[in-house]
Amino acid sequence: MSPQQSGRLGIGIIGAGHVGPVLGAALAAAGHAIVGISAVSERSRDRAEAILPGAPILTVPEIVERSELVLLAVPDDQLVALVEGLAATGVWQPGQLVVHTSAVHGLGALRPAFEKGAIPLAIHPALSFTGTTIDLVRLRDAYCAVTAPVAVQPIGQALVVEMGAEPVLVSEADRPRYAEAISTATEFSAAVVTQSVGLLAELGMPEPGRVIAPLVRSAMDRALGVAGGSTGPGTIDVTSFDGGSSPFDERGA
Repeated sequence: MSPQQSGRLGIGIIGAGHVGPVLGAALAAAGHAIVGISAVSERSRDRAEAILPGAPILTVPEIVERSELVLLAVPDDQLVALVEGLAATGVWQPGQLVVHTSAVHGLGALRPAFEKGAIPLAIHPALSFTGTTIDLVRLRDAYCAVTAPVAVQPIGQALVVEMGAEPVLVSEADRPRYAEAISTATEFSAAVVTQSVGLLAELGMPEPGRVIAPLVRSAMDRALGVAGGSTGPGTIDVTSFDGGSSPFDERGA
């Protein structure tokens, strides 16, 4: 790894799904260098080229070996095995930043990398990605949950700001409740909209999605306005971080 000037990082992206290329492009726009991206299928290669034109397509071990920051944008059920497998091959490097984008997992998924000397961060953008450049615009209005050892929380927050989003700190202990909140919002809203559009379609209404879109947006804005100030029982406070809850607090950056 060759250090970048003025705090710029060499960033490698593992996963060319809907999230990885977009976050890579946001970080590249902030001045970081894209070392490479892993992309197996033809569709993922096309997506990587469209959003990160000219970025080298590398193998996963090559990305880890060459990067100062490794961005793991893979499905939730693949993350743990990936980190463990790379640890077994000995490619994780001391001082290397390792960031995953899963809502479900916290720092525990990155322990094998941490034990090899890497610095773990969990950064989840609360956004439904399309895998296109429109996400770069939507990211500016989004929030990202940051879970990190106390000493490196500012790094995670700075990365989110550089991507154009707003960071909120979520403790390791609160990560499951955060993931539940994200899943509920995503799945419930999608189910309600699908059902409503289906009912209008049964009436023979043309373009039912367009008909219901203003209603859905205004209803969501109103619901968010009512709930926005709530911090009562059953809600998650993402504005503070209990440092003692992180399994990696015993070590600084």
